[in-house]
Amino acid sequence: MFSHVTLGTNDWQRARPFWHAVMSVLGHPILFEHEQGIAFGEATGPKIFIGPAFDGLEATHGNGTHVAFHAKSRATVDAFHATALQHGGTDEGAPGLRPHYHPHYYGAYVRDPDGNKLQAVCHSKHG
Repeated sequence: MFSHVTLGTNDWQRARPFWHAVMSVLGHPILFEHEQGIAFGEATGPKIFIGPAFDGLEATHGNGTHVAFHAKSRATVDAFHATALQHGGTDEGAPGLRPHYHPHYYGAYVRDPDGNKLQAVCHSKHG
């Protein structure tokens, strides 16, 4: 359904360690990087871009908005959450089952250094 998602940062050098670490845990490759931001994903597949706002104004996060990344296992969700917190992220919901979505929904929520809300989720019963 989606081609890509773009999230803004006002300080790429501050955000860079967070994004490198978190996307590495999730297994998403760097597509390209430049002095103001980065893209993860595949050239012909879904991507996420992190960088300054295109219009040159301050980047802001949305209230009620978050980006959820598919995780291969529950252990990956746990690692995503721990890695995010170790690299400047803040907790928005510890790893755990959220059966109100479905019985095997295992997720964790964080905010990146710019306040963007992120999630990693595993849908597998045996993940």
